[in-house]
Amino acid sequence: MTDPLNERASSSEPAAAPGWERATLERLAFATLAEQKAQRRWRNFFRLAWLLLIVSVLWLSLSRSHVSPNASTAHTALVEISGEISSEADASADWIVSALRNAFEDEGSQAVVLLINSPGGSPVQAGIINDEIHRLKKKHGKPVYAVVEESCASAAYYIAVAADQIYVDKASIVGSIGVLMDGFGFTGLMDKLGVERRLMTAGENKGFLDPFSPQTKTQRAFAQAMLDQIHQQFIQVVREGRGDRLKETPELFSGLFWTGQQAIQMGLADALGSLDYVAREVVKAEDIVDYTRHDNVAERLAKRFGAAIGEGAVKALRQLPSVR
Repeated sequence: MTDPLNERASSSEPAAAPGWERATLERLAFATLAEQKAQRRWRNFFRLAWLLLIVSVLWLSLSRSHVSPNASTAHTALVEISGEISSEADASADWIVSALRNAFEDEGSQAVVLLINSPGGSPVQAGIINDEIHRLKKKHGKPVYAVVEESCASAAYYIAVAADQIYVDKASIVGSIGVLMDGFGFTGLMDKLGVERRLMTAGENKGFLDPFSPQTKTQRAFAQAMLDQIHQQFIQVVREGRGDRLKETPELFSGLFWTGQQAIQMGLADALGSLDYVAREVVKAEDIVDYTRHDNVAERLAKRFGAAIGEGAVKALRQLPSVR
């Protein structure tokens, strides 16, 4: 015997449409496909955007602005030496020498002015620039003048003495004719902390600059002899560049530095003068053309992130969608 209550309950429930499971699955599948397509489109968009950015950076890096050596009206050629003198800096021998060659080869340049504002740096880079200035002066027969702004010390002065005359401001910092090698020693601290240094070398002096190993008297004497030799090279370059103008004293080559006014009295510099003054009164060509190679934004990015960008470019190219 059937229960009338159960019959009424079952008759009140609507009958499910046939195939609703299939329709639901299809809707889910289409929604998933649409989401995947959208994600793929955005992923491809960002890859292409990064690729365009990389190509733009590389193009800008290769298209470095410079003055091409061609005949032009009479002018004073300018080459700036600013900041640290180093193979990794803007004031590297590679960049400075390239600018100097362009400046000398331009038929319109009446003289080359080195505008210096540098605390110094590598004696090797400075030596390369100094030698190239002498070579270019002899080849082209054009005078070279150095104009010092805030500072011209150490390796910067090494370069300046290649000029025919050096002009300074009365408050400029000039000199520091010396050589240094600095570092730290942590052997005492390691002993207190109970830290053992495990350094293995082939050659008894291979690790003599290691800050965690003690320095022997022999190693110290060797380093000092090397510094003394480089110092004598520096002194010889200064003597050759300044000649009889130099008034030597015991302090002159001690590493001390002086104001521009003192430098003139000691023969380290010739006179007071700015860039405009030298162009107008000494070179007699007021128009100044800048031959300095300037590091643009793209080049800075390429230098700083070059390896990472290159790796990213390879990955982006590998992941670009292909037609199948």
